[in-house]
Amino acid sequence: MKSLLTAVCAFALLAGVATAADAPANPLLASSSAFYGQLKDIVLRSADKMAEADYSFRPTPEVRTYGGVLAHIADAQFLLCGIASDGKMVMKGYEKTAKTKAEIVAALKAGFAACDAVYARLTDADAAGMVSWFGQQRTKLSVLDFNTAHGFEHYGNLVTYMRMKGIVPPSSEKKM
Repeated sequence: MKSLLTAVCAFALLAGVATAADAPANPLLASSSAFYGQLKDIVLRSADKMAEADYSFRPTPEVRTYGGVLAHIADAQFLLCGIASDGKMVMKGYEKTAKTKAEIVAALKAGFAACDAVYARLTDADAAGMVSWFGQQRTKLSVLDFNTAHGFEHYGNLVTYMRMKGIVPPSSEKKM
């Protein structure tokens, strides 16, 4: 009985060590980054799926074009991750200047790379630091999470545009 108890305790101890070793060093950022990574993946795949000729498509005159939505997402990456990084808005203006698919995709990739660098540089402790958010104080992590939520909001616009063009959005594709 004593050896069984010793074996159970040793197993429990080893299981606890393995769990601790597998835990990310910065679990808050790791969790936030995982949702951001999903956004980045489906937005970049959405940019690829639409033909260049349809980047000028807009369902009604009052809304952004498909390319305009993507360029807006690119601008937001710089603006919001700039706030989370250094407390400064970075204004690129891609929505007004990037017109071709190649320009917009390059802007998206650059914007996501800027946010990737912020996630890579921060720790959970740093992410709890406060920054000015449109006149209010917010944690850096909350600004990064707002960026992801904002991106998903506009991904919803992209889904509608793709569906109107008969394209299956990346988030609805069947996994093989």
